[in-house]
Amino acid sequence: MDLKKHYENLWYKALSKFKQNAFEYDHLIDSNSDKRFGISLIARPSEEVKQKVQHMFEELRKLEPDQYFYPSSEIHITVLSIISAYDGFSLKNINTEDYIKVVESGLHNRKAFDVHFHGITASPSCIILQGFPQNDELHTIRCRLRELFNDAGLQESIDKRYSIITAHSTVVRFRKKIADNHALINKLKTFRGMDFGKCRISELELVCNDWYQRKEKSKLLHTFHLPE
Repeated sequence: MDLKKHYENLWYKALSKFKQNAFEYDHLIDSNSDKRFGISLIARPSEEVKQKVQHMFEELRKLEPDQYFYPSSEIHITVLSIISAYDGFSLKNINTEDYIKVVESGLHNRKAFDVHFHGITASPSCIILQGFPQNDELHTIRCRLRELFNDAGLQESIDKRYSIITAHSTVVRFRKKIADNHALINKLKTFRGMDFGKCRISELELVCNDWYQRKEKSKLLHTFHLPE
């Protein structure tokens, strides 16, 4: 898949909505009654990448201070959403060791890989960091895990919402009315081609998470190390 073209298509679709002030707002992000939880396999960008993201946030906050900016500790790539977060999920209903074993099997003989974060794209509801894997390792890992979980007979909802094919990271969600859509559009354009850096992904985390991967509501189940 041509990721650059995919991200570009997302951008122009979102830009059309932004120009019409047709932003989509997340009304659950501040709700204490949101009980959606699930299980994901995630990767985390390097501190250098996250520092550059925070630099972008400093500029965006001047225009839109009330939006949800992901803390550095929560910025992530979803490798695979194994059980998409839903209201009523509980770790008590599954055997986490079974999931760990499947992931371990899927990662056998897999290697660490690089992701280059270059530019941003968007959807009507959020701003997204564009990630470009530098080889096929991430794709191979996803394909193997899909096959293994399909055969494992465990609770899962892989690809039920959509099939994850990118290495993107959602970094801003819209939760309050945009103050000035034209000013925001112009500012976002300055980050469309920003180089956020390249990083080595040598660890993957299996986590029980809420919808937003917030640190205080997530539980680390296991860390997997990918050899060089």
